[in-house]
Amino acid sequence: MNTPPPNAAIMPDDPRALVAAVPYAAYLDLRIEQDADGARIFRLPYREDLIGNARLPALHGGAIAGFVESAALFEVLISQAQQRVPRVVDMTVDYLRSGRARDTFAVGRVVRQGSRIAQVQVDVWQDQRERLIAFARADFLLQED
Repeated sequence: MNTPPPNAAIMPDDPRALVAAVPYAAYLDLRIEQDADGARIFRLPYREDLIGNARLPALHGGAIAGFVESAALFEVLISQAQQRVPRVVDMTVDYLRSGRARDTFAVGRVVRQGSRIAQVQVDVWQDQRERLIAFARADFLLQED
């Protein structure tokens, strides 16, 4: 995760290059999309190898946490036009219900940013945006140029 992302000026135009710069996000096949209102939405496409409980089936909590961390990271990189990958200082994920065998979505928002720290909140859902499967808070140490 220490690999610097592409130049901030090209991030919105080429989200695949941004995802490719973060190996775990690339492994998850994370997608950065826009909804009808132009808001940034992160998508975790369903894959069978992300299942943690085959009886339900339910997504592995670690896959959800990795998706949440990546969504928060990209939200800081894009919205704050960071040139370098910020470092996670703290992250808390509240799991509200099981993530089922389907695509998962997230939206992040920077709720506070200082000169060295940014705090992000992330909502995660599957079928209905109002019916969250997880909620997270993450603090990032912003890298100096």
